[in-house]
Amino acid sequence: MPTFTRFEDLPVWQEAIRLAEGVYDMTESKEWRSSFSLRDQLERATLSVSNNIAEGFERGTTNELLAFLYIARGSAGEVRSMLCFLERRKGYAHFKSQISNLKSLAESCSRQLRAWADHLQNCGIKGQRYLTEKTRKQYHTKKDADDFLREMREMLPADHPLRRRS
Repeated sequence: MPTFTRFEDLPVWQEAIRLAEGVYDMTESKEWRSSFSLRDQLERATLSVSNNIAEGFERGTTNELLAFLYIARGSAGEVRSMLCFLERRKGYAHFKSQISNLKSLAESCSRQLRAWADHLQNCGIKGQRYLTEKTRKQYHTKKDADDFLREMREMLPADHPLRRRS
């Protein structure tokens, strides 16, 4: 799994930025001038996705990152909900294709955020703020040992008692 040092390199952040660009491309058209509050809410929610990914990434602890990932995921859901509303409104029928594409981007962000959060909840690292050379070495040693044991168990016959434990 790649290690990222900048939030700008994260695939989910890049997807969130594409979502925001798409929303802004749609809402900057003249048809949106009369829907200021809806436009404002949609633009704020869509920027909230990428901004919360960035803020969580920069915080330095896994718990803070997780909290911001869930906020970002909630914002992606909020964007999707507003797009569903727009799909039902006759005045936005000519945006049908754009809305469909944006809903797909929002769903993609949500899935990626969920997968990342699941991974973080199951890893033993408390966050970059807590990493020292010693904790890095301990983490990698444990991971290597777990991988080795998993490989050894796979070599045992299917009915072997040690294989059934895993």
